[in-house]
This record gives sequence, C-alpha cells and structure tokens, in this order.
Amino acid sequence: MPAQQQFSVPFELSNKDHLHLGCLVDGQSESARSGQTFDIVDPGSGRTWASYPDCDESDVNAAVESAHRAFLNFSKWTPRKRAQCLLRWHTLIVDAREDLARILVHETGKPLKEALGEVDYATTFTWWFVGEAERAHGTTIQSAIAGRRSLTVKQPIGVVAALIPWNFPIALALRKASAAMAAGCTMVMKPSPETPISTISLARLAIQAGFPPGALNVLTTSLKNTPAVAEGLCLHPLVKKVTFTGSTRVGKIIASLCSRSLKKTTLELGGNCPFIVFEDADTEMALDQLAALKWRHAGQACVSANRVYVHRSILEEFVQGLIRTTSLLRVGHGMEDQTTLGPVTTLAGLDKAEELVKDAVGKGAKMLLGTGRRLAGPSDAAGSLESPAGGFFMAPTILTGVTDTMRMSQEEIFAPVLGISVFDTEEEVTARANETSMGLASYVFTKDVNRLWRMFENLEAGMIGLNTGNSSAAEAPFGGIKESGCGKESGKDVAIDEFLITKTGTLTLTES
Repeated sequence: MPAQQQFSVPFELSNKDHLHLGCLVDGQSESARSGQTFDIVDPGSGRTWASYPDCDESDVNAAVESAHRAFLNFSKWTPRKRAQCLLRWHTLIVDAREDLARILVHETGKPLKEALGEVDYATTFTWWFVGEAERAHGTTIQSAIAGRRSLTVKQPIGVVAALIPWNFPIALALRKASAAMAAGCTMVMKPSPETPISTISLARLAIQAGFPPGALNVLTTSLKNTPAVAEGLCLHPLVKKVTFTGSTRVGKIIASLCSRSLKKTTLELGGNCPFIVFEDADTEMALDQLAALKWRHAGQACVSANRVYVHRSILEEFVQGLIRTTSLLRVGHGMEDQTTLGPVTTLAGLDKAEELVKDAVGKGAKMLLGTGRRLAGPSDAAGSLESPAGGFFMAPTILTGVTDTMRMSQEEIFAPVLGISVFDTEEEVTARANETSMGLASYVFTKDVNRLWRMFENLEAGMIGLNTGNSSAAEAPFGGIKESGCGKESGKDVAIDEFLITKTGTLTLTES
C-alpha cells in the first residue's frame, strides 16, 4: 500500500527528497497494512511535525521476504562490487550531511552541532567498511594427518534484523548496516518510534547508491507495536541474525526469542559506567573529558559517565571546576545558535530523571547545581541557563555525597544529571566500580602508568578509557561484557565476522 502520510516541516532542507513518506520495502515507500500512523514529536518544542506508518506483526513477512530475495542476488556480488556500492552510499550521506542533521535535531532534540557531529561520526563506519568488504578471508590449514588438507571459507549469514535505538539513530544504523552489507547480508531495520525519519532517509540513499531493492528495508512502528514487530523479526525463519542496541531488560527478551531457533545475536545493552579521577590526575583534562562525555545529548548515551568517583584529596577542587564549566552550558532548542544542551528525547526520560534525583536527595545527596526538575520555561531556569517554553527540558544537575545505595548509582541515568562520589584508595574504587551487573565502559584518569595498566586489567568492562573519555571509533571493537551485552560492533575483523558464517572443508589427497 503506497504511503499517504504528510509532513509539516518546521525547518528548511537543501533537498526536499531527503524527507520520505512511509516505510521502505523492496525499494518502495509503503504504508502499514492496517493504515494506522503514529506521530513524530520535536522534543525541543513538544510539537508534532510528521506522522509515519504504524506497522505491526502483519507487516513483517513482506519486508523479510523482500530482503531474502535481495540476499539471493546481493550475496553473490564480489566484495569489490559491494565496496564500490558502499563508497557511493558513503558519498551520498556526506553530501546530505546538513539535511540529515536538521532532521536529527527535530527527532532527538540534540543541538545542531552535535547532530552534525553524529553524521560525521556515522560516516566513519561506512568509510571503514568500504575497506573491510574485501578483507573477509578464509584460511588453509596444514593437517596433522598425512595426505589431508583443511580450508575455510566465510560467507554472509543471510537476512539480518537490526533494532536501532533513538539516541544515535544515524550512527547506530550505519554501524550495523555498513558491516552487514560489506559482508554480503541484507537487512530489515526497525528504528525507534522517536526517530524513524533519519533511518528512512539513509535507506533511500542506499537505493540511490545502487544497492538492490530489498537490500535495506525499514519498518516503522509506534511504541505500542514495537514489541510485536521486534518479536516477529526475531522469530521469522528467514532472519538469520539479530543485532540490537538498547536496554538490558529488552536485550534479554531479544536473546530469549532468538534462542528458540539459535539465531546469532549481537547485543549492545545498557551501561552503568564509572568515571574515576585519582589524586594525581590532570584535573583539567578530566573535567574536559567528563563534560564532553556527560552532557553530550543531555546525558543520553550508553557510554556516558553514570558514576563519577573523585579522590577525596581533590574533591573540592574538582567539584568547583565542574560547576564552573557546567554553568557555561546553554539549554535550548537544538536549532538555536547558542544552544549547547538540548532537551531529553522523551517525557519518560524526564520522569525517571526526577525520580532519581528525588531518591538521591532523600538519602542525603546535596544538590549543587540545577533543580533536578523539568523546566517549564525561561523563568524556571537558574543563573545563565535558559530554556524555551515547551519541549522536554531539564537544566544540568550536579549532586555530591552520592552513595552506592542510591538509585542513580545502580541504574542508567540517561539524563543531564551527574552525581559525585568520593573514594580513598585504588582497591576501594575498583571494587565499587565493578559492583554492578553492567560492564560496558569505564574511565580512569591518573598520571601513574602502572596504575593505568592495573585498572585496565582489573575493571570489569568491555571498553576502558585511559585518560580518555568517549573512545568509540570505527577502527576499534565496540561492545560490553556482563549484562551489557555480547558481540562486537566496528573494529578490524571482529565486526564483519558478526555477519559471516565459517565453513570448513577437508580434503584427502590421493597419490598420483
């Protein structure tokens, strides 16, 4: 059914074709079979500006079968042909950078500068996998048995289902899709209800780049229908792999569904990331890295600093520096030139942030900056912080005296709320940092090289920042341990292997 939805676009685009109606199935814009739609809300104003098809489980089969038909052709392309098509896609995305960023601002709320940064970061993945497409090789093995040889070949696994979150919809769509398509797989993407438009735009550009219809399909859903569509993708017999980024709670559901048919999964789940500042750290460096890590996208990143531990001897100096730098932030709509901190993306995010602050203050934490409450308008902001009326805003909030028993130390905050805890020894802070079911990322700041090595080995996380904040890069494997997931995205060899199967052949030679 052709798409019939309408836009009321509150911003200018250089190319109106970068906004598309409907889902994308087999190269065509489609409506949901039910005919139902759901609204897209600008978090910076609270206004609805678009509607999209509200797919349900009845829409899954057509999208998967289309991707399977495309796979039968696309998987036979040579690695070089796939690389050349990826390069054309990369170029089209770079050319559409400004328009994609403006769409992103009105889907996620992040400031325009951050949105442009996300597009730039996202295209490091398309660029990286252009090269990796030709580097997935098998091996030959000298057998221990005389007259026998073994060899392996790597082949694309098949249709992949990608379940993509709302906080970095362009970057995470491209991190998944570029690896899968470099390997020769096709993909059905299900973006979050908050951010379908940017995902559709990327998929349409893939068609323009020359990928066959069906190679990259997109099903959009409301929050109500998301579980049914996700379940339909996980259980479909033609889907051979599921890649999911999101909460640990939902990740466990995805893993359970996929286990019924032993589907391969890559799960990048929640984080409760410690940020540890020792007494000998370069405090200015640590403050700069913390600010970039914590306040980016209003704290809504899985690798954000969730628990900040500062050595007792430098606590006062560090906190004063943090208040000084944080007070320079300007809260506002992402399209306003002066904005450096946008809204949170959902009202539910505001609700949880207020609950976490209330819990911490009730257990003895002291609020040093902000109110821990949503902003109603400019008159509700403190000091130099400003907020427009409407939208889902909270001024950056800093608390001290945070303990490990408070909810904000035990749960992923995902909001512009930062709590400071104090520690005395390396052994103590290592144990406290590891006292969590999560293991996504950790951050350590010290000038002691021996301590850096100890912390690198002793912290229980899949990624460790050593005098570094956010370290995600296309060339480095990304992924956690414990309940922060399994498998890796990006990086050399490992990421593309997530979308490949390995076959072993054994040959017995006969004498001539």
